[in-house]
Amino acid sequence: MADLLVSPQQTPLRGTIRVPGDKSISHRAVLFSAIAEGQSRVEGWLPAGDTLATLEVMRALGVPITVSEDEPNAWSLTVEGQGLCGLQPPAAPLDCRNAGTCIRLLAGILAGQPFPSVLDGSEQLRRRPMRRIVTPLQAMGAVIESEDGHAPLTINPASLSGIRYRLPVASAQVKSAVLLAALYARGATRVRQPGPARDHTERMLTAMGVPLRAGRHWVRLPSGKRRLRPLQMVVPGDISSAAFPLVAATLLPGSAIRVEGVGVNPTRTGILELLANMGASVSVEAERESGGEPVADLTARFDELHATSVSGDVVVRAIDEFPIWAVAASQAAGASTLRDAVELRVKEVDRIGVLAGELRLLGIPIAETADGFTIHGPVRPRGGTVSSHGDHRLGMALAVAGLMATGPVRVLDADCVSDSFPGFVETMQALGASMSWEI
Repeated sequence: MADLLVSPQQTPLRGTIRVPGDKSISHRAVLFSAIAEGQSRVEGWLPAGDTLATLEVMRALGVPITVSEDEPNAWSLTVEGQGLCGLQPPAAPLDCRNAGTCIRLLAGILAGQPFPSVLDGSEQLRRRPMRRIVTPLQAMGAVIESEDGHAPLTINPASLSGIRYRLPVASAQVKSAVLLAALYARGATRVRQPGPARDHTERMLTAMGVPLRAGRHWVRLPSGKRRLRPLQMVVPGDISSAAFPLVAATLLPGSAIRVEGVGVNPTRTGILELLANMGASVSVEAERESGGEPVADLTARFDELHATSVSGDVVVRAIDEFPIWAVAASQAAGASTLRDAVELRVKEVDRIGVLAGELRLLGIPIAETADGFTIHGPVRPRGGTVSSHGDHRLGMALAVAGLMATGPVRVLDADCVSDSFPGFVETMQALGASMSWEI
């Protein structure tokens, strides 16, 4: 395990950077290419801890995948698709490590296979709720069992039928698991969601020839047994990763940075809306498209922030960014409040409780509630020792807080940042950030 040492920032952040490829899209690119018919080519793929778990799991299912390590944080993959029913029985339980996206989406694919399988992962993954996918898959006829609603998941061969399913909460992972199972089902499948959720699955399946129909709160697959065309795409930069340097630049006087080639899918840009509501100077430029996904360059400059309240649909569109948003809120004038974010309780860790505890160690006043928290600012963090608790986004958020601190901040167990942002420290250093590894 490596610790991260952050010193109070004495100079502005300046420069132009790129962030690693989008994690959600990288997971899907491997999973969907594996069940396509023919050779797929994916460039700019994210080689992070979670996505590497997905790559290795698909190899264990007999999918040939060739890797070209073009850059440390951007690989090119050639995936030899095996078709919907060409996967091979695994020789052992499939290890999804910490990757919630991997286990949930893969369960939808394996529910339609003619062989048994077991999906498992780390102790952290075993604590995450899986009943939310087990219930709709069982309604489709899947023979899938969990350990009291948690991994490991045991899946046996079954004949699937389409369903009409209403999601209890807006969840891209649950929606995707159902849609992937629907590829193997007889009859139509329709999923309704209470609010907007990430639509990467719908976009990618459509690009691969699946005739999905979708509205703001629903998506429909007319019938299963669909053949997927090979995928050709460049993965855009991950806006969840871009959020860390963007927020840092808005908080440090004199800073001005540019992050190129970032995915700006409207189901993912909640953080940009939240920052704009706080008065941050963040702009979207050079908008374009790659593989059905909107892409743009983002610029951020220092500005004074004011408090805001967050609730409703935007919470889903910014769910992964609330650790770094909390750091921004700590530097905004007034009381910033987050509500309707109970989903944060069941992420890699309880991101409400753990985040609150670590920010208090830095002297930031934060009061947690069942579904969110309130932060009073601006309060400059004090130096000290905090922990990532093995959560990559918490670790990076605490590192950014350290740049604003009155004394050095040590982030324990910080190497978990590579789960989503390999090269985070080096990227921040390229902008002039005062942080370094201490092994």
